[in-house]
Formats: sequence, C-alpha cells, structure tokens
Amino acid sequence: MSIADGGIPSPNIWHHPKVYEVENHAVDPDGVIEPAMRAIHDWADANVLDIGCGTGFHLPRFAATARKVVGVEPHGALAEAAQRRTKDFPNVEVRQGTAQRLPVPDSSVDVMHARWAYFFGPGCEPGLAELARVMRRGGTAFVIDNDGSRSTFGRWFRECYPTVKADEVERFWAAQGWNRTPLDMGWRFDSRADLEAVIRIEFAPADAERIIASHTGTEVDYAINLWSKTF
Repeated sequence: MSIADGGIPSPNIWHHPKVYEVENHAVDPDGVIEPAMRAIHDWADANVLDIGCGTGFHLPRFAATARKVVGVEPHGALAEAAQRRTKDFPNVEVRQGTAQRLPVPDSSVDVMHARWAYFFGPGCEPGLAELARVMRRGGTAFVIDNDGSRSTFGRWFRECYPTVKADEVERFWAAQGWNRTPLDMGWRFDSRADLEAVIRIEFAPADAERIIASHTGTEVDYAINLWSKTF
C-alpha cells in the first residue's frame, strides 16, 4: 500500500472503504449539497479538481457536465479504486498526491471540491497555499465540513471531538476570506445495520456504542457547512 509523501491518515475510509461507500450513499439523500454549490459556481464545461477523492465516488457526478475532472488522493489503493470507477470516463484522471503538494499545473482549476478531506480549519494552511497556486482567476473552491454547532450529528461530533470547536473553525475560514453556507442534509440508511457500521468507523468504540444505544431508526439529522471562496 503506497501513501503519497505527506499524506494525512484518514480515520475512516483508509481502513474501511467498503463501509465508507455505504456512508457515501446515505449522505444528503434529498440532494441539498450540489444545488447549493451550483448556485455559487456551476462546473458545467469547467475544469474540476476533487481533493481527497477517495474511491472516486463523486467524480462521475462532476464528469457528467465538466470539461475535465482530476481527482487527487494520497492513498494508493483508494486512488486505484477511483481509477477503476472512472475508467469509462474519458474526461476523468486520477492522480496520487496530497492537498499540500497538488499534482496539477498553476492556474488550471475552475472548481475545487474537498469533502471531509484534509481541511478542518486551522492546520490546513499548506493546502490553502496550493489552492492559491492552482485556481484560475474567477474559479471557486468548495470545502464541505461538519457543523458542530447544531443538529444531532453535530452534537455527536462536538461531544466526541471536543478539540474541534465550531466557533474557532468558523473564525478561521472567515479570516481566510471564505464564505459560509449552512446546509441541513442528513443521513438516510437502507438498514439499521448499515447505520451502526458507519457510526463505528466515524467515532471511537466507546463513543460509537453510546451513540448507537441512544439513537433509534435509520436516519440522522445532520448539519454541514459549505465553505466557498472565489479567487
């Protein structure tokens, strides 16, 4: 298993890609995120960069209308899975690399997408410096991250990751010139077993079992922040 130099380990998809695939299918069941992004900057006929693309779950969605899509992923096995997933898309290329050393040319990206990948507020400055290099003038970067200040999932996240403080994260992005669009999306699973499996890869064992015992059903209300910046 090869890891790109400087790759920051993921707590979930690196070790549990099959379960993370289940989570990807459960996220945003009513399709809230994409319209919010398109309202800010549509990727039709654009060059798109997906940082931390994992197994390439979102690449086909971008490829349907984009001119070109590049997925960047530090984990070699996941990058290979993304390549297999997009092998029939001539406008998609997957490259192994990291956010802080992007394998793309200067001023070549119209739309950047990073979803729960590397960017969590303070500490991501090297990736932001790379964005300034690769984004075209007029291009827009999107970062999708948890909003720990509200929703059931936000409460779980706030309690289980107390060092990630929602107000500090918001101040960080605002100081960097990014705009916040709060969204309510949700998790909706096909089965209780799927929900429990995903909770167990997102939280430490004791926290996961406590959450599972306290929550019924197969749906979770889940708030996120869509951060965006036009260059």
